[in-house]
Amino acid sequence: MATFERGDDSVVVIVGSGAGGGTLGNELAQKGIKVVMLEAGKQESIDSFVNDEWSSFLQISWLDKRTTSGTWRVARDFANLPAWICKTVGGTTTHWAGASLRFQEHEFKTRTVYGDVPGANLLDWPITLADLAPYYAKAEDKMGVTRTNGIPGLPGNNNFKVFYTGAKRLGYQHVNTGHMAINSHPRADRPSCQQIGFCFQGCKSSAKWSTLYTEIPAALATGNLELRPECTALQVQHDDSGKVTGVLYADKDGQQHVQKARLVCVAGNTIESPRLLLNSASAKYPDGLANSSGQVGRNYMRHMTGSVYAAFDRPVHMFRGTTMAGVIQDESRNDPSRGFVGGYEMETLSLGLPFMAAFLDPGAWGRGFTRKMETYPNMAGMWLVGEDMPQETNRVTLHADGKDAHGLPIPNVHFDDHPNDVAMRSHAFRQGTAVYHAAGAREVYETPPYPSTHNLGTNRMSESPRDGVVNRWGQTHDIKNLFVSDGSQFTTGAAENPTLTIVALAIRQADFIADQMAKKEL
Repeated sequence: MATFERGDDSVVVIVGSGAGGGTLGNELAQKGIKVVMLEAGKQESIDSFVNDEWSSFLQISWLDKRTTSGTWRVARDFANLPAWICKTVGGTTTHWAGASLRFQEHEFKTRTVYGDVPGANLLDWPITLADLAPYYAKAEDKMGVTRTNGIPGLPGNNNFKVFYTGAKRLGYQHVNTGHMAINSHPRADRPSCQQIGFCFQGCKSSAKWSTLYTEIPAALATGNLELRPECTALQVQHDDSGKVTGVLYADKDGQQHVQKARLVCVAGNTIESPRLLLNSASAKYPDGLANSSGQVGRNYMRHMTGSVYAAFDRPVHMFRGTTMAGVIQDESRNDPSRGFVGGYEMETLSLGLPFMAAFLDPGAWGRGFTRKMETYPNMAGMWLVGEDMPQETNRVTLHADGKDAHGLPIPNVHFDDHPNDVAMRSHAFRQGTAVYHAAGAREVYETPPYPSTHNLGTNRMSESPRDGVVNRWGQTHDIKNLFVSDGSQFTTGAAENPTLTIVALAIRQADFIADQMAKKEL
């Protein structure tokens, strides 16, 4: 691995190594650009991943203290865990399910298409599906997404077969094992999926795409990337002109250092990225970096979510096979006649017994709850995921009193469901329940939202500097050599799982950065 001097101000510093940061680092390194990647978490591997839910959760999850507020169910049930994301090399790509769907054309133009939705802070993206389409194609090829580039779909497990049967009996047309960044046959020096199941615990076979063992090793091989795990970014620094000059960070021993930089790309996830910008406040930028609009931390989205589980007369063993290889896309359209704007996906889901006990009915106990748990071998499950409405008041802020190990304010995540979110969830629960009844379910359990891996929008992309934080390239409106490279740049959330779009935006951003550096504009 290359090493660069901390005083080398010719490097690009990337904060975070997940879908955005890890991809961006590789794309820049392949172009001959020197990169220092700071990752707060430890480096694990396919050998060190643990196929045990609680052990894995403790191994790779982001468990630093956070607080929550608002009327959302998560604030009551999981007050210090607003998001189920990872603190490890590879970020949440070590934990994600692999679903990789493109946004639809109308989802880039929600303000135009949906109109004035009271209480929602809708805004059209400054880019279109046509702008992103060639980068989607590159991302799908890079990630090995099934049903693209001649790659066949994954096989359907029992959970999918139940799901498919009910969907078809209801008349749904767009039902299959999904566009998944999981090898259905050997590809890119990685094996095909072994159908181990429990995909949220790190892929033991490396069949599922993760920056941990794809992008980052490829970047290291160029000699242009230095990876620094267990290094927590504390502050992005700038000079008197306002130009970013480097990142103050703490190593695993708590010692603080400054890595100088030609430019800085923040890809720490939708909670930590705005927190870093807000914690970088200075006399020149009293409200935090890139925050002249006051939008840093605002418009937090986490997708409309919920789950439906059903008990059948015979065993399903939903945990066997790929966790989320199953999707019904018919409801992802925009059809306001249903009582809400936007749409949602229905995707197969399974949880192991420990998480099922935690999530099925949080706080419940007694015979009614244990009776449900006894049906676990006969259960099938699906996740409901849809477009939630951005609201300015849904936001990440700095806690007034709580501090982390480095003395910096911890984040508070505030969220209230929008009426559109509530109406969509009610519709999704009804349809998910109908799918399972159509398949012959004995009982159906509607499960409330739990901490989501889909966290978006707190440094949103906008055409005008007054409406957001970054421009169409993820470059901050206020500071030319400061970029945002993760899901926090999403203007709206769309119905689809976000990772494919994060990767596509990172590839596109790398092209822009390399071009601007070559022209001496950065």
